[in-house]
Amino acid sequence: MLNGFGVSFTRPRLLTLISRSILSLLTYIARRTIFPCMNNTSFYDLTADTMSKKTQSFTDYKGKVVLVVNTASKCGFTPQYAGLEKLYETHKDKGLVILGFPCNQFANQEPGDAKAIQETCLVNYGVSFPMFAKVKVNGPNAHPVFAWLKSRLPGGGLFKSGRIKWNFTKFLVDREGNPVRRYASAKTPESIEADILELLGDSSK
Repeated sequence: MLNGFGVSFTRPRLLTLISRSILSLLTYIARRTIFPCMNNTSFYDLTADTMSKKTQSFTDYKGKVVLVVNTASKCGFTPQYAGLEKLYETHKDKGLVILGFPCNQFANQEPGDAKAIQETCLVNYGVSFPMFAKVKVNGPNAHPVFAWLKSRLPGGGLFKSGRIKWNFTKFLVDREGNPVRRYASAKTPESIEADILELLGDSSK
């Protein structure tokens, strides 16, 4: 089969090229419609409400390495709180900040109110890093922090829509506010420490 330029294509190859073109177009459309109005927003333009209902500006995190995590108290990955707290305690003086965002979108594994969530974090895991009010991370009501992070690091999946698959997905942001890595739930805090140290400029470990 010849195309308009006289180049021969087999039928399977032609179908593959067409499929890739359609997929690329759908990816572009999905990203433009799912993440509107985010193109000119920086990480430091974002805000979020704390557990105590105070608005936290992300400008306070300028110059920091930030790890953003969607959390849950009744998940198989909940013990990762301990690993996250260890990372925070070990590296906070070097410039690491961890931001926890409780979310109940996955199998209703964060059903409690702010008091119950705080008790779980503090009593069971001694969490001292900032925890925020409960949010949604997917769908039309996704919190702007996660909408923004997903627009920059969409990950895999159909059309690279950015959809978060489960609790304890992690986004790593460098000192200039650039999202640099996204980790699936199964990636433990310990397994990403080397990446954090690289951004902190610490090669001692």
